[in-house]
Amino acid sequence: QVHLVESGGGLVQPGGSLRLSCAASGIRFSIYTVGWYRQAPGKQREFVATISSGGRTNYADSVKGRFTISRDNAQNTVYLQMNSLKPEDTAVYYCKPDASFAPWGQGTQVTVST
Repeated sequence: QVHLVESGGGLVQPGGSLRLSCAASGIRFSIYTVGWYRQAPGKQREFVATISSGGRTNYADSVKGRFTISRDNAQNTVYLQMNSLKPEDTAVYYCKPDASFAPWGQGTQVTVST
């Protein structure tokens, strides 16, 4: 059974940084593209970034240059380093491998506010 656990969220001031982690069990992350997504209140879930099994990355225009996705295959974990955070980055952040059998995790709340 696939289980995803996102962590690392919190309250941060504009301009601050956070590092999110997504730890997986029941699935070998290394063979899948894994993505980060986010959902702000009253909005649909949207794409943030992906990293392929080969390490190729892709970012939404809104986070390009500020966020960095990475992976540690030995730890079966994917990370999202978020710098220069803005209030509009406030959302629940989720990770998801490109595998239809993998459910969404519970997400981790990121709040950017003074």
